[in-house]
This record gives sequence, structure tokens and C-alpha cells, in this order.
Amino acid sequence: MKRVSIIGGSGYIGGDLVRLVFAHPQLELVQVTSERLQKKPLASSHPNLRSITNLKYTSIDNLQEVDILFIALPHGMTMSRIEELASKAEIIIDLSEDFRLQSEELYNRWHDEPHTNTEWLKKFTYGLPELHREELQTANYIAVPGCNPTATVLALYPFYKNNLIEKDQTVVEAKISSAAAGNKPSLGSHHPERRGAVRSYRPTKHRHISEMLQELETETIHFSATSIEMVRGILITAHVFLKEDLSEKEIWKLYRETYGDEPSIRIVKERSGIYRYPEPKIVQGTNFCDIGFEKDEASNRIVIMSAIDNLTRGSAGQAIQALNIRLGFDETTGLTFSGLHPV
Repeated sequence: MKRVSIIGGSGYIGGDLVRLVFAHPQLELVQVTSERLQKKPLASSHPNLRSITNLKYTSIDNLQEVDILFIALPHGMTMSRIEELASKAEIIIDLSEDFRLQSEELYNRWHDEPHTNTEWLKKFTYGLPELHREELQTANYIAVPGCNPTATVLALYPFYKNNLIEKDQTVVEAKISSAAAGNKPSLGSHHPERRGAVRSYRPTKHRHISEMLQELETETIHFSATSIEMVRGILITAHVFLKEDLSEKEIWKLYRETYGDEPSIRIVKERSGIYRYPEPKIVQGTNFCDIGFEKDEASNRIVIMSAIDNLTRGSAGQAIQALNIRLGFDETTGLTFSGLHPV
């Protein structure tokens, strides 16, 4: 058994991590930190854990040495303490965006404050299994991708890898759930303001674009984000324009050749029914990324849809999958929950 601690476990991502670690047969959770909830039981912030564990939150200042350390601190905090935290575990998995980018210039261009610990940027491996499986096998420092980049990059990657589209014309619109904003209350999360909302909150300049540019090795992504009345999940709708005509059969082949053996990706395109395209509702609580598409027969446009649970596939589940690769376990260990229907 590998001993695990989670730093910053009281948030939504931390709670999903705790849930998944308890479901993993090769992991033992020994400590969860929260400065605000010290000495309170985990179930005080995650009521789904009632009777599952008697663990109580501790302070980061009392951190024990373990085999694996998950860090779920707010963005900007890991970079200021990474040297101290790295002394506590062999493997560090960071779920913030502090070390996702390899380039200091790219980070500073897309963030309001400059990076303060740039020598650590290249020490971390970007934890998107489908693109970085080989590097993850030996990585001791793993940066878990953001939820929007996960859904977007996986949807677009086959076209970018094979140079099949006009890259400067790619347009992506993401419909994002309320849990993506975290559990800190704000006016935007206040029930009378959020109820029934379809709110464009980042039509341009979303900082997650930086990860998309890095992973797709491109210069431009036209990305917009919209908040909708859903608790968990993301649906991205991408519009790409082919350089040369491809049949729908050829597009199917492209996705099968890229992702045919991937355990956490499902290619979805039914001919009828309300779930003939990817739907965030169906992947809630799972580590699946469902991808579908439709060709516009009147033009060279392909519309690609990608659905994930932002807390699981977009964060905690992807962290577990990356760890499984690093430790040589089956990638799906602890991640076999199929979701619920109806929900």
C-alpha cells in the first residue's frame, strides 16, 4: 500500500480526491489538511464521507512524510512552498495551475501575476495521460491539467496532430458548471443570481487557453466560457475547418486510430435518441471523456463535442489515472465507476 496525503482537502476537488483514494485498493489515505477546518472531521465539509472515514483535518504545518502527496491548494500557493512540500514525498501531484506550463513567457502572458518559482516549471510533467503516458511513467512531479484544457485538447488533438485543419480558425465554446468556481461563496454563486443563469463570464482571454496552446502546439485558439445551471460537468463545442474534405467515415477512423485503446475516452455518435452526442450528465462522477462530432455537409466545418466531469476527469480522477501510470498499476484502478442514469 502507498501512503497518501492530500493538502487542501476541504474544497470540491479535494473532496473528490478523498473519495477516489478511498476507492483505490493500493492507496492508504493517512492525512488531509485544511487550515480553516483543523481538527474537524472530513465529513464536516464532505457529508458523503459519513461513516467512510474518521479522519480529521490537520494543518499543513504538521505534514507527515508519505509516498505520494496530492496538492489541491488555490492557484499561486504551491509555487511558494514547493521546496518544503517536495521534502515530504517522493511523488508530488499538483492540481493547481502553478506548474502546468513549461514556458515562463507563456505563463506570464496569460496570468495576472508573474510566476515566482520558474526553476520548477520544467521539473513537472503535464498529466494528460493520452498525450504524455510515456513521460508519466517516470515522473515524480506531475501537474494535473485544467478541466477546460482537458476537454478541449482531447477533442481537437487528432486534427492538430495530423495537420488537417485551418488552425487559426478554431473556435471553442465551453458550457461550465458551478462547481468549477470552487466552494468559496461569491455573488456569482449566490442562488438568486445563479438560478436559471446562462452567463458569459470569459468570452476572451481565459487563462486556460495557455494550456491549449502548449499541448496543441499552436498559436491561436478562439475560446469562450459560459456558466450554466449545472453543478458538475463541462461541455465544449468546437468548430474546426478542414483543409481538405474528409468523409464522416474518415473522421471516425481518425478518432479510432488516435483513441481506440484509451480506457478513459469514449467516442459517442448514435443515430437517434436524446444521448446521441456527448452529455455532461452521463459522465458525472466518472473519469470518462466522451467525444462526438458532426460534419456540416454544407461546408468544410466539423462540429466536435466533448463532455467531462470537471471535478473527476477534469481534476481528481485524472490525478489518480496519472498516478496509476507512474506506479505501474492498471490505469483504471479506482476509476471504474460508470456514472448514474438517470441523475
